Amino acid sequence: MSTKPKLVIIDSIQTMFSSDLTATAGSVSQVREITGRVMKCCKQNDITTIIIGHVTKDGNIAGPRVLEHMVDTVLYLEGERYFSYRVLRGVKNRFGSTNEIGMFEMKNEGMIEVDNPSSVLLEDREEIPAGSIVVASMEGTRPILVELQALTTMSVFGIPRRTANGIDYNRLTLLIAVLEKRAGLPLGSQDVYLNIVGGIKINEPALDLGIVLVACSSYKNLPIPKGTIAIGEVGLTGEVRTVNMIEKRIKEAEKLGFKTCIIPESNKKLLKDKFNLDIIGVKNVIDAMKYLKLK
Repeated sequence: MSTKPKLVIIDSIQTMFSSDLTATAGSVSQVREITGRVMKCCKQNDITTIIIGHVTKDGNIAGPRVLEHMVDTVLYLEGERYFSYRVLRGVKNRFGSTNEIGMFEMKNEGMIEVDNPSSVLLEDREEIPAGSIVVASMEGTRPILVELQALTTMSVFGIPRRTANGIDYNRLTLLIAVLEKRAGLPLGSQDVYLNIVGGIKINEPALDLGIVLVACSSYKNLPIPKGTIAIGEVGLTGEVRTVNMIEKRIKEAEKLGFKTCIIPESNKKLLKDKFNLDIIGVKNVIDAMKYLKLK
């Protein structure tokens, strides 16, 4: 090749085509052929290449997974239409971890990295009404604190609604069932809405305890004290189970000024470091509810 670029960006791969094939541009055979040629050329010449692909309304790469299978790394740039922050998430990486994320803010000069996503996601948390709590999530090796909000209201229809923004809908319905069965909370006649503030999506069981407590707080209209954070997975019998990287989560909460951290009792027994906040170990959801005076 006559030029020796360091970086090549193809936007988008579906618009490119080869006259050697009869298929139309964007078809599976065209995408496979063009991607194969680009990868061969760029690897032979040590050129970093970014291939941009179309996505569906659900946010997945359009068409069959042929493009994802061929490339070395797949990155998703996630964000809501009316939200200035974007999350860059790795879902495939042949040469490293896929669990890390980067958070960026869209400004006039472009996307600027957010050094401390936790403080950004919690910056509007002044007054704490009922139905709000902070939880600690791990994105790879990076702890991120997010606010959970819940709203429960009497259902005006025969079948109560459950709405989950940012977490798995099925996980929400499961935890509501645990609250009804193990804690005696009559949510069968209640609409339950759950939201992760900031428009980000998290799929981690360590949010379970926060979901249970924030739903209970909204139902009883009792606020959870400011400065409280909850971490723990909840089982079907109502027990609060161990989560990983607990010390990193607690250190992040301590850094942001939280005073109380509710964690699984099994995690508390294994803590090695000393922290400048109260650590409350709970064995089940009822213990956590009693501590916060929600039971």
